[in-house]
Amino acid sequence: MTVPKAVVFDLGKVLVDFDYRIAARCLESRCAVARDKILETIYPSPLLARFETGWISPEQFFHEVAEAIGYRGTFADFKVLFGDIFTPIGPMVELHSQLRARGLPTFIFSNTNDLAVQFIRQRFPFFSGFNGYVYSYAHHAQKPDARLYAVLEQTSGRSGPDLLYIDDRPENVAAGARRGWQVIRHESPATTIAVVKNAGLIRPPHPARLPHPSRARANAHPAGHPPGNQNRR
Repeated sequence: MTVPKAVVFDLGKVLVDFDYRIAARCLESRCAVARDKILETIYPSPLLARFETGWISPEQFFHEVAEAIGYRGTFADFKVLFGDIFTPIGPMVELHSQLRARGLPTFIFSNTNDLAVQFIRQRFPFFSGFNGYVYSYAHHAQKPDARLYAVLEQTSGRSGPDLLYIDDRPENVAAGARRGWQVIRHESPATTIAVVKNAGLIRPPHPARLPHPSRARANAHPAGHPPGNQNRR
């Protein structure tokens, strides 16, 4: 098995969890429609797909959403309410930290949008620690479109089994496997971390070392004699 030369991380549900119901709940008090209608408008929706493939700007997305749900508020407020839906997945963030500590290049590979990236970058320091970023909105294509995988290969300077790719979506993982990438279908941090360890990319912690018996005997003091200089009076 080839030891990967770089690790590629999906973002949502791998490094950060997200829940658009939070945004719908927070927006509801400023809108003319109920929470269910808000959620239907923002996720998953054709409007969000256009936004995440870069065919409309953040401002255009805001205006179309505001019109659809009767939003009464500023764009600045909307960006916070729409973006504040993410929670870091601690064990996966720590996995990334261990890989970087070993000098392994890492990359973000995500179907996402500009507002989400801005929010995550501002809120979570770990996000600045990757060697490169490939976003769907920046290239007018979403995974599993082969064009986006080609961009990742160009960005990383690697291809085939030199790449280890972690994603929760089976269709995205399958697209990577077709290009010869090593892949992990992410189901839980524990299972993903175990596979990464088996690939030799991170080392398990060393067990506590017990003193050698001969050293233990040398350091022992005869019964009734305290440590220190026994000639001292």
